[in-house]
Amino acid sequence: MPSPIHILGFAGSLRKNSYNRAALKIAQELVPEGAELEIVTLDELPLFNQDYENDEPSAVRSFKEKIHQADSLLIVTPEYNYSTSGVLKNAIDWASRPTGKSVLEGKPAALMGVGGRFGTVRAQQHLRQTFLYLNMPVLLKPEVHVMAAWEKFDNNGNLTDDKTREQIQALVEALVQWTKRFAK
Repeated sequence: MPSPIHILGFAGSLRKNSYNRAALKIAQELVPEGAELEIVTLDELPLFNQDYENDEPSAVRSFKEKIHQADSLLIVTPEYNYSTSGVLKNAIDWASRPTGKSVLEGKPAALMGVGGRFGTVRAQQHLRQTFLYLNMPVLLKPEVHVMAAWEKFDNNGNLTDDKTREQIQALVEALVQWTKRFAK
């Protein structure tokens, strides 16, 4: 891979001041030399409707093209009701369709999440199950499950916890190595 490794990152939250969006921005700052992290939002994606999978809305086409162009993905998930958000599931549904033409097929990925008492452990497990079906190699370690987000970020979304920063840095460094392993 002569050019920088291009990682595409997105968070499964629409909230402007989301801790997960804040964590993704921290990850962008910590990407090692020789790699770059582009952040996209899921704000403009309409609800998945199979009637339109062969004539996709422009926001969907743009999202899928960014995934296609990326060398790997960094997905940051909140945890809602013991699972990932509907917003993130919707994005995955669009990217995985139509059957046999998924831009997620074989795409290396890493997961992290910021939440409450359990730090998105269950949401990440659900995503791993989905990505197994989609034939996506997902980095297993290190895991980043940020618990008690309100104790680790200030009111402006700045990360104030050094241990969490070290975990995020270890994850993005491992993702770069993981991406190299699957380079075509």
